[in-house]
Amino acid sequence: MGRIEIDINCDVGEGMGNEEKLFPFISSCNIACGGHAGDSNTMDEVVQLAIKNDIKIGAHPSYPDKANFGRISLNIPLLELQESIKKQINSLILVLKKNKAPLHHIKPHGALYNDIAMNLEMATVFLEAIEQYKEDVYLYVPYNSVIEELAKENGYKIKREAFGDRNYNADLGLVSRSLPNALITSPKDVMKHLLHMIKNQNIKTSDGEIVEIYADTYCIHGDTPNALKILMYLSVELSKLNIYIK
Repeated sequence: MGRIEIDINCDVGEGMGNEEKLFPFISSCNIACGGHAGDSNTMDEVVQLAIKNDIKIGAHPSYPDKANFGRISLNIPLLELQESIKKQINSLILVLKKNKAPLHHIKPHGALYNDIAMNLEMATVFLEAIEQYKEDVYLYVPYNSVIEELAKENGYKIKREAFGDRNYNADLGLVSRSLPNALITSPKDVMKHLLHMIKNQNIKTSDGEIVEIYADTYCIHGDTPNALKILMYLSVELSKLNIYIK
């Protein structure tokens, strides 16, 4: 197999404080910008670390809900949600301008990510909120989702994302975090899961079914137990197969 380069991203700026350890082993990051976590100080710290490690920087907006870490769908007016998304991304833009760094991508967080993947109205609201970035910034989206199709139809730049540390259902939805098998925390199991996607363009779902999936970027959550061990293991073992994190 010839040389393969992959992008591995992490959600950061969420209070874990482990970015300095994680960044040598990833190639892009998604910075919480005030919706579910983060403020101007944490954004500034993480942006500076990203620049130091040559990491592509993304905005990680969510439902405005720090109490639930953005993991619960909020029933709020859509215009209010749209304004919150704009405000969150702009808060990171201000930090990026201060540090003379570009915004590479936008990746929604948590329940918002899941909702726009399935709901056309929600996907429309989200795309309208980020329309000013459509020509210059990538949108990270789940494969074969409502938001992927709508974004492509409307000329947005996208990168399809898959999760190396999460189990999937047969419909390509993620296994609920309330279930014991939601997370994959063993470095060897993450490696096996990731290789299925990289080499075969498919995954083995939680019930054993093989389902097609394509990805341009792979996420390892910064708050996953063993996140650092997972990333260190992948860095070594993937390179043995001529696969490099770039």
